[in-house]
Amino acid sequence: MKVGLGFDIHPLVTNRKLIIGGVKIKYEKGLLGHSDADVLTHAIMDALLGAVALGDIGRLFPASDEKYKNISSLILLDKVVFLLKERGFKVENVDAIVICQEPKLLPYLENMTKNLASHLKIDFKNINVKVKSAEGIGNLGKGDAISALAVTMISPL
Repeated sequence: MKVGLGFDIHPLVTNRKLIIGGVKIKYEKGLLGHSDADVLTHAIMDALLGAVALGDIGRLFPASDEKYKNISSLILLDKVVFLLKERGFKVENVDAIVICQEPKLLPYLENMTKNLASHLKIDFKNINVKVKSAEGIGNLGKGDAISALAVTMISPL
């Protein structure tokens, strides 16, 4: 068994769609990034890559490469899961936290969980997504950004 830890943060801006966990969230702002800037999926990918010592998504899918511009992070997650399989591993579970002041994400959590579980090729009961407020502290608390943390466990095939 191996464990990985991932983190991501993106600023909120106007004129962008808000995608978290592969789910489009109704909100007047979206996350700024080269891809769709899905912080939750990015944190999970970084955790998986860390578990097999493959660096992070910035090295694997650099913002300097135009083929990743506005790409769905779920497509990138599929590539990470394939890399794990190539190295003889599968995902066992994921525990993640999304930290944001607004919008309220509770109504979207079930869809996020099912969506991510499908791409991770695990039972939805083996992925847990939580949402925490930043309690008005810093850029997260002011609603200027959204971040996510994830811990993953992988095992040999």
